[in-house]
Amino acid sequence: MPKDLRLDDTDRRIVTLLAQDGRMSNAALAEACGIAQSTCLTRLRALRDNGVIRGFHAEVDLAALGYALQALVSVRLAGHGRDHIDQFRALATALPGVLAVYHVTGQTDYLLHVAVPDADALRDFVLDHLVSRASIAHAETSLIFEHIRGVGITNP
Repeated sequence: MPKDLRLDDTDRRIVTLLAQDGRMSNAALAEACGIAQSTCLTRLRALRDNGVIRGFHAEVDLAALGYALQALVSVRLAGHGRDHIDQFRALATALPGVLAVYHVTGQTDYLLHVAVPDADALRDFVLDHLVSRASIAHAETSLIFEHIRGVGITNP
């Protein structure tokens, strides 16, 4: 996003509404914001072009696709140089079943949100893709019992 980009209240309202319902039509979005449809479409395109809106995604029932088990895997790297970070980021985002990668502070360097069919697949994921690598000093797995989506951003 450009540093000099300024979002006004209408831009923020558009982003807030789309964060709540990414399938909202341009007509409904324009009406909710009190602007013309052509103005709304122009603003929406500018928000996408400037990287404020990076994409639209479907929330999927992973269990229905055969991925009944989700986990957060905490990973501590053996090295912390820029090359170690870049290599792990490239590796992690390409691993099967990885839904999200979070670079965090504290004793853990990364959290991986993964979805797998069952406990055996989770064990294999950790053993085959993580702890077998010399670049990874430690991995710890936490099962996700329930995932509840929050309300997200709200218009300030």
